[in-house]
This record gives sequence, C-alpha cells and structure tokens, in this order.
Amino acid sequence: MSERAAPFYCPYCGDEDLRPSEQGHGAWECAACNRAFQLKFLGLLSRGHQQDRKGTKGGDGI
Repeated sequence: MSERAAPFYCPYCGDEDLRPSEQGHGAWECAACNRAFQLKFLGLLSRGHQQDRKGTKGGDGI
C-alpha cells in the first residue's frame, strides 16, 4: 500500500514548514503561523468529469 501524500504548503499562510501533528491522522502543524489543520478526503463526485461550454474537457482554457 502506498503512503498518503503530504501537503506542500500551509493553506493559511503559504509557508512550507509543515510537520505532522499529534492530533491524529491527516493533522498538520505550520511552524510559521502556528496554526494546525486537518486534511480529509470526502469522496468522489457523482457527476464525474464534464465538458465546458466550448467542448473541451476541464482545465482553465489556456
């Protein structure tokens, strides 16, 4: 089984100094802004991947 992916930056301040928290699975601490946060996968969307109005799949149209 593969290891879970870790966040690359803090969602609050954008700093990359993150450490796993003792609060449990998916919990992280940011040393820069002194905040703790938790990541959780909610599930897949039932609608799947849809096409936009221009007929191209997803993306930002660039």
